[in-house]
Amino acid sequence: MAGGGSTPALAAAVSGAGGLGFLAAGYRTAQDVRREIAAVRERTDRSFGVNVFVPGFLVPGSEVARQEPGDAAAVARYRDELAPLAERYGVTLPEAPAWDDDEWDAKIDLLVDERVPVAGFTFGCPPPEVTARLHDAGAVIMIMVNTPWEAVAAAEAGADAVIVQGPGAGGHQAAFLPPPPSWKAPDDLPELVALVREATAVPLVAAGGIMDGADVAAVLAAGAVAAQLGTAFLCTPESGAHPVHKAALADPRFTGTAFTRAFSGRTARGLANRFMAEHEASAPACYPQVHHLTKGLRRAAAEHGDPEAMALWCGRGYRRCRDLPAAALVEALMEELAAARA
Repeated sequence: MAGGGSTPALAAAVSGAGGLGFLAAGYRTAQDVRREIAAVRERTDRSFGVNVFVPGFLVPGSEVARQEPGDAAAVARYRDELAPLAERYGVTLPEAPAWDDDEWDAKIDLLVDERVPVAGFTFGCPPPEVTARLHDAGAVIMIMVNTPWEAVAAAEAGADAVIVQGPGAGGHQAAFLPPPPSWKAPDDLPELVALVREATAVPLVAAGGIMDGADVAAVLAAGAVAAQLGTAFLCTPESGAHPVHKAALADPRFTGTAFTRAFSGRTARGLANRFMAEHEASAPACYPQVHHLTKGLRRAAAEHGDPEAMALWCGRGYRRCRDLPAAALVEALMEELAAARA
């Protein structure tokens, strides 16, 4: 959960309780991630993972790769549109937010140096030389996908497991390869898992909208070997989600979620709010330039307690979030899974 939700305390609590906790490397410097890895290891001796964003230039033929480095004129127009809101919050928008690779090389070196047990990737597949280095360092590699075609590509790239992300997932969609024109993604996560199961033999982890043990049981029955939950942990005390974000998950004025690229330039799901309604139609598909353009605005909105201008990432099951310590939530999920299977 890049952008604040992921913390060493949350990852360590989940791993310590019998799950597999993850740190988010996205939007953080390699040195910050190194410190967070050390903080996890101070709290638990269990395995954990680190998730890394794959930059678009490493995904030949993808829509993302064709967008880089983005349309500077479109970003400039979007900056002009956001100027009045920035003035209201006293924020200076960057003149020409630049494309960057999120310290890709440094983070790969870090995963190898630290011998991180599980290396997770989203937005694409790491190249063969990277997967070889990680395997030599003892890492298990997991790659997130949205379609059977991406799952095949991930397996060919060296994935030991594939994370099948359904459309109900919170935050950014992992999509990196354009599907055939006839492809219609199923809205049901177990159905998507079953389709991917037919396409590849690698183990599958299901993700997106999973909130309780019954949801876990459903994806395991469809062919997954594990379930990945993010939104379900947003309200735990170990979560780094901003208090305004946590409060919005229970606020009756937010009646649903929607996909948007207004905050980052890349499709992501969050609580439907005023910012999305006003700017979705004009936001250019330029990631991460739009992310860099709006991050000061989003930070100021949080400081002002205004959820209407924040990226409130969450999955469709957000109303079922539970305010429990992370370890207690893992225990509850396991009990619910056992009951559902029985």
